[in-house]
Amino acid sequence: MGKKRKHAEASEAPKEEVAQDRPKRTLLGWKDGVPEKQNSSPVFRNREKVLVTCSRRITYRYRHLMLNVVSLLPHCKKDSKVESKESKGATLNELIELRNYSSCLFFECRKQKDLYLWMVKCPSGPSVKFLVNAVHTMEELKLTGNHLKGSRPILTFSSNFDKEPRWKLIKEMIVQIFGTPKDHRKVKPFHDHVFVFSIVDGHIWFRNYQISVPHNETDKVDRGGLDKMTLVEVGPRFCLNPIKIFGSSFGGPTFYENPFYISPNQIRALEKKKAGKYSKKVKAKTRRKMHELSNPLEPDEFADLWKD
Repeated sequence: MGKKRKHAEASEAPKEEVAQDRPKRTLLGWKDGVPEKQNSSPVFRNREKVLVTCSRRITYRYRHLMLNVVSLLPHCKKDSKVESKESKGATLNELIELRNYSSCLFFECRKQKDLYLWMVKCPSGPSVKFLVNAVHTMEELKLTGNHLKGSRPILTFSSNFDKEPRWKLIKEMIVQIFGTPKDHRKVKPFHDHVFVFSIVDGHIWFRNYQISVPHNETDKVDRGGLDKMTLVEVGPRFCLNPIKIFGSSFGGPTFYENPFYISPNQIRALEKKKAGKYSKKVKAKTRRKMHELSNPLEPDEFADLWKD
């Protein structure tokens, strides 16, 4: 028989070993058990949504320009046409409020000749009205450049945008409207084209270029190939002539009015005057006077016959 255990040994119960808690693992490594500092400020997310629409009876060329702009902005939504009347501002503001848009590009065509662009921040403004000139769409240019649809553009501006307050305001609106949001679901996470906005003679000229990098046969960038990058134009092209800057959405107090702006109706009226009936009459009178001076009449012998 075995020996009996002592009473003291029997009273002591075996101690259970408790396993230590494993440190939590994160994507950046193991935590050391020190609580991280949480930022009280919320993370900023760009919720920019742009409405792109046009007026009724727009010409095919201007409609193609609008579709080119839609293809360049993955965060925009195209909507049905709006009647170009005085009430278009109320109609568009109601549509913007229903769909929760933050900006709007409205292509307004008048007399099937003139194209105006409204660049609006909603719902409180400001808004800028432009006259669009020198329009060239992608279909008619047929340029060799080609970039991926939905990629994020690099916005570049000329140094003139920082000289006057009106250009600073327009630059900020262009950045917010044409700049693609970072976390948008339709956006590719890299850059392969550039939007160029430059001011020449008081007009804003727009160009779109592809960033072209030379590649090997193995589709890898050459060492030092970034220094050999070139820009290839894609299109479209257009020129914006600012007319007025308003304080609210599609109207309100006028912050700025272009003193050098001449409406296309006045230009066409002057051209009609130059090439119309009035100019023909004036030219005929001058020709008659020159003919009389160059061919004077001979003195009449019987001119003083009936004089006393």
